Amino acid sequence: MIVKLPSVLRSYTGDLAEVELEGGTVDELLQALDRRFPGVRFRLVDEAGRLRRHIKLYVGSEATEDLDAPLAEGSTLQIVAALSGG
Repeated sequence: MIVKLPSVLRSYTGDLAEVELEGGTVDELLQALDRRFPGVRFRLVDEAGRLRRHIKLYVGSEATEDLDAPLAEGSTLQIVAALSGG
C-alpha cells in the first residue's frame, strides 16, 4: 500500500513524499510507517491511541478517523496535516 505524506512529516522520512508499506488496517499501516521511520506515528496518534485533531486521513478519496478501518489490497492512505494560525 502507498502512504502519501504531507511536507510537515517529511523530515522523518528523508524527504520522501510517499512510501510503500504493508498493513491490513489503518493503524497497522501507521505502525509499519513508524517502524521504518521512528517517531512519525507519535505525530499522528496521541498517547490514548486517538488520531490527533490536526491530522486527517483519507483511504482513497474517503476520509476516516477509524484507525481500525480495514485496507483493501492496493489502497492508498493519504495523511493530511491541517494548518492553524491566525
